[in-house]
Amino acid sequence: MEIPSKYNPAEVEDKWYKYWMENKFFHSEPDEREPYTIVIPPPNVTGVLHMGHMLNNTIQDILTRRARMLGKNACWVPGTDHASIATEARVVNKLKNEGISKFDLSREAFLEHAWEWTNKHGGIILEQLKKLGASCDWDRTAFTMDEIRSESVIKTFVDLYDKGLIYRGVRMVNWDPAAKTALSDEEVIFREMQSKLYYLKYRIEGSESEFVTIATTRPETILGDTAVCVNPNDPRFTHLKGKRVLVPLINRSIPIIEDEYVDMEFGTGCLKITPSHDVNDYEIGLRFNLPSIDIFNEDGTMSEAAGMFVGEDRFAVREKIMVDLEAAGNVAKVEDYNNKVGFSERTHVPIEPKLSAQWFLKMDTLIKPATENVLNDTIQFYPPKFKNTYRHWMENIKDWCISRQLWWGHRIPVYYLPDGGFVVASSDEKALALAQAKTGNANLKMTDLHQDEDVLDTWFSSWLWPISVFDGISNPDNKEINYYYPTNDLVTGPDIIFFWVARMIIAGYEYRDLFPFKNVYFTGMVRDKQRRKMSKSLGNSPDPLDLIDTYGADGVRVGMLLCSPAGGDLMFDESLPQQGAGFVTKIWNSFRLVNGWEVDYKIPQPEHSKLAISWFHEKFSQIVEQTDDHFDKFRISDALMNVYTTVRDEFSGWLLEMVKPAYQQPIDGKTYEELIDIFDEVLRFSHPFMPFVSEEVWQLLKERQQGDSITISSWPKSTGYDETLIAQFEDVKEAIAGLRTIRTKNNIPQKDQLELAIMAGDKGFAPEFNSVLVKMGNLSTLNLVTEEVKLAASFLVKSTTFFVPMGGTIDVEEELKKLQAELDYTKGFLNSVVKKLSNERFVSSAPEAVVAVERAKQADAEAKIKVLEEQIAGLK
Repeated sequence: MEIPSKYNPAEVEDKWYKYWMENKFFHSEPDEREPYTIVIPPPNVTGVLHMGHMLNNTIQDILTRRARMLGKNACWVPGTDHASIATEARVVNKLKNEGISKFDLSREAFLEHAWEWTNKHGGIILEQLKKLGASCDWDRTAFTMDEIRSESVIKTFVDLYDKGLIYRGVRMVNWDPAAKTALSDEEVIFREMQSKLYYLKYRIEGSESEFVTIATTRPETILGDTAVCVNPNDPRFTHLKGKRVLVPLINRSIPIIEDEYVDMEFGTGCLKITPSHDVNDYEIGLRFNLPSIDIFNEDGTMSEAAGMFVGEDRFAVREKIMVDLEAAGNVAKVEDYNNKVGFSERTHVPIEPKLSAQWFLKMDTLIKPATENVLNDTIQFYPPKFKNTYRHWMENIKDWCISRQLWWGHRIPVYYLPDGGFVVASSDEKALALAQAKTGNANLKMTDLHQDEDVLDTWFSSWLWPISVFDGISNPDNKEINYYYPTNDLVTGPDIIFFWVARMIIAGYEYRDLFPFKNVYFTGMVRDKQRRKMSKSLGNSPDPLDLIDTYGADGVRVGMLLCSPAGGDLMFDESLPQQGAGFVTKIWNSFRLVNGWEVDYKIPQPEHSKLAISWFHEKFSQIVEQTDDHFDKFRISDALMNVYTTVRDEFSGWLLEMVKPAYQQPIDGKTYEELIDIFDEVLRFSHPFMPFVSEEVWQLLKERQQGDSITISSWPKSTGYDETLIAQFEDVKEAIAGLRTIRTKNNIPQKDQLELAIMAGDKGFAPEFNSVLVKMGNLSTLNLVTEEVKLAASFLVKSTTFFVPMGGTIDVEEELKKLQAELDYTKGFLNSVVKKLSNERFVSSAPEAVVAVERAKQADAEAKIKVLEEQIAGLK
């Protein structure tokens, strides 16, 4: 068949992905093979593919494809997350645009809209991942609110409640006024803000002229003040002990209390106490039995309890109340002030600390095995620096607020009884039976019970993900969970180390008494070349699908990984996928070159081709060993660079050039067959990184059968290698590079043959490779000499000198300048080595092999200096 001159990514990618899916190469069932399991961090159903997804899923696909090629039963489980807050916000906004308020609908009617939206939009991101080449087992696609996952979540809640680990309590929580729900501490993002510090005067009760001054960033909250607190060790305020002050504007009488919590250096040393709206004030309020006045409604407007500005937005009130305070003479001064303000991770509005009745999960006992088994490396983090981040969070963990004031999500399985109290059950039927038993009333009906209106935190479903995708909660001894669990690797971002990674580890030990994964690979953040985080608002985030359309999926995959160290941020620039696409073209053109050769099975194999093939086998075996080590250490970018340089340099740049037949001449059959086998190996080596082009070329390389695929072929094996041969060939490559330099400097075309004389030293020359030198250097003669050749261009490889006679055309002055420059450099290099070896501490503490390498460098440099000095003397 005729091979197109240009590679067409779009055509190739659609063709082979369809072929892979039709042949179910990605599907896995338990069998006798070693399993390799990886679960996708489930993207939100609201989501579309962004650059972070691209990086994360490219790495997962590389690991999965390689595992499959290693003969393991690879199972990459895809799925999506129901994302309570984000999805409900999208649905509410959609209804609003249609003139419908959420609160005009019943819960059931709203959920119908939410399911309709989810069914319409929820699969978009998974379809987009197919464009990237993701080799997920799509038959296993899970959703955190599908039947199996929902049953797992509810069963877990009931189990933890029965163990005494879930409780309901009124606590200070992070309140999101936009989503109208509580948030966990991990869902709050703190940002540095330019604020104001307002100094306000509170008049001492019973005095017309005495005041205390407090400093606050939130003057609107004075309407909820129930005390002013000073440090008992502060001599400035001893005279205030036992007195009371009046809250400005509303004249509420509140006590002055003393507590060492107050920082005497901050502000004025007097602290207003608003127990309902500050977590530290809440703790002080508990100690002093202070009343709590909740001055905010759920949407962040002022409540009836505020007594002023009722129904107005909190930030509008901040401006208005300052006008009133100024008019009343209660403002001492206002200063600029930088402080950190907590924002909702989902809705991006400032959160409100708020007293609220919520459901909590006790964490203190649950975390023990999860902490211990990360710190002792039973579970390994890559890079390991994140162990400290993990440890710090675990050591400072608080009980997890697991309830959310939303309708979209897993409804909390708590049923309230008509006369007080409640039961916890996994179904209506079980709840009714428990309620009848608890009340002694057999006539109790389901309509007499009322289920809790709240839903569970989204993370309460995704923390079970590695177990629930195999139905390991509801059916803990099923064949799949026993085969696929624990999973092998998790690829995720460090930003959800607390939200998700830590909690999955906790759940793994609680429900399987075993880690959920052995390794966690943390990707970095994808940033632009100015180091800014990519975002829609900055307009610096390219559409990944547009990149795939432009550069092909393989080009984008390679581009994403060219500069992506584990845990390090990726500085993305469009030149990267462009470089990746260039690499794809390199493979394609190499195939077109080989495919275009005429083969003659009657002619013998040239010596240079035999040597080239032999060298490549040794070199490739070494590279495969290095690459396997990179994979073992999760140095994925280093593994890719091995693939990149192998294809570009060793295979295309050297091997193909060495075996390439002369113009319009055939290649011998033995070399051709061996080369095709090598090409096959190189394609398999590159497949995990570049699945599409490797499949296309692999299929064209030899005659294949229906059902054959590089996807299910074997990963190359390292079978040992001859280090001496590899090192000798590096000397040959250096000599060829020297010949090319002479041609370039002297404008000698490659078609013109050269004479070469070699004065062999103790290193840098192996005569068995002379045929390669002749072929690659296009030499007419190659002679060994024992003394310098006059009027010749020359270069050194270690202690061997290579001469190209130039007749009367050599520029002696130029040659002397070149040799002197090389001599100066070599002397400088020798000085640095001698300095290192004269350091007794280095020689005594460094490994013996390292010291030996330095001594060899010294000997080589000394020999080279001697040769260079002799050459310079011979030209003068």
